[in-house]
Amino acid sequence: MVALVRGVHGLNGALRVEVLTDHPEARFKRGATLFREGSQEPLRVVDGVPIADGPGWRIRLAQAGDRQAAEAFRGAYLEALVPAGDGGATADSWLWHEIVGLAVRGRDGEDLGTVTDIYRVAENDVYLVRGPRGEFDVPAVHDFVVSIEPHGAGLTVDVEALDLPPAKAPRPYRAPRPRKGDAARARAAVEAAAADASAPADVETPADATAAGSPVADVTPEG
Repeated sequence: MVALVRGVHGLNGALRVEVLTDHPEARFKRGATLFREGSQEPLRVVDGVPIADGPGWRIRLAQAGDRQAAEAFRGAYLEALVPAGDGGATADSWLWHEIVGLAVRGRDGEDLGTVTDIYRVAENDVYLVRGPRGEFDVPAVHDFVVSIEPHGAGLTVDVEALDLPPAKAPRPYRAPRPRKGDAARARAAVEAAAADASAPADVETPADATAAGSPVADVTPEG
């Protein structure tokens, strides 16, 4: 990203932008090419000047010749091509949104994660990677970047040059600890079940039968 469009200035379509690059003179010079984030359509810079009474720049694009057309860019991020390595112009250049989300691998094919963000340090872009070895930075220079193929193998890096930490071993599974009182309740339940199983079966006695209303023979001795 090289700029964020904060507003529109005047009737000729000038954009007031927040500068997100270390080299606005080069990015916003006459004839430079920019891209709206997520779009492959090139935008040609007509002119660009720093704002005298505040931060930011004013730039005009050939594709926004009046205020109404410029309003469509309000809140948009503008990108420039990202060189494949060492900050210089190369045959292979990519937009930031083409690199974010790329799979990252070592020379030997080891899965190192994905590119989650890009930021700038001085003149170089830096790729932020998250994966099995944790979170680490990859400066976009040939010392660390072996190749970039947004529509193929992704980003290949030199693991030894980056001096990455070893991959984190997965933690062994541990059963959750029982809550306080669970063990006592479990023992009580087992003891109750054992007591029920050992109790003798109920046998009906004559007294029980009488109490239940069963008929009893009335015997009167003779004499």
